[in-house]
Amino acid sequence: MSQRYDCTDPDELQSGLEAALLATREGSLVVLPTDTVYGLGCDAFDPAGVRRLLAAKGRGREMPPPVLISARTTLDALATGLPDHARELAEKFWPGPLTMICRHQSSLRWDLGDTRGTVAIRMPDQQVALSLLARTGPLAVSSANLTGKPAATTAAEAEEMLGESVEVYLDDGPAPKGVPSSIVDLTPDVPRLVRAGALSLEELRSVVPATEDAG
Repeated sequence: MSQRYDCTDPDELQSGLEAALLATREGSLVVLPTDTVYGLGCDAFDPAGVRRLLAAKGRGREMPPPVLISARTTLDALATGLPDHARELAEKFWPGPLTMICRHQSSLRWDLGDTRGTVAIRMPDQQVALSLLARTGPLAVSSANLTGKPAATTAAEAEEMLGESVEVYLDDGPAPKGVPSSIVDLTPDVPRLVRAGALSLEELRSVVPATEDAG
């Protein structure tokens, strides 16, 4: 049976974080708040958990989930061949609503789907999320919704869509932004904005002027 924890209550927050940690270790799914929308997450290094995540959303391997981290320094542990502007963007916009597509370290033992050697990485600006990530390590996290439906901006919306497929719901009130992160592909020589979201092209160009709009 799913459990929902009120993370605005300090005691429930601690209980919820421990329950979510245990759930991810057992390969189960959790819903967590972020600074953009609510996310559906699992251990990034648990292929069975990732399969459950994709199945819960009604999504195939062709749409692999991003990975959330709790510290900028983890970027170098997950990605390789990073251009200088990757760190400049991370310094400016992390924690925050920027997802960066990078080449992943070939030594990593994970299966996020059909990634073609890449991984999308983000450090969210949300304390409950960061507290959980500090305990669990990197989580594979997609927006908490059924594919084709709007991303959940509250834990209740997520639970209505995902129900018992999720073990633990961490409820920290409405997501402050309510729009997804912006996604920048850093694998080409010139960065490309592949999804406009909470950050505008102009904001990204304030750090990397050459950023292209792929839309």
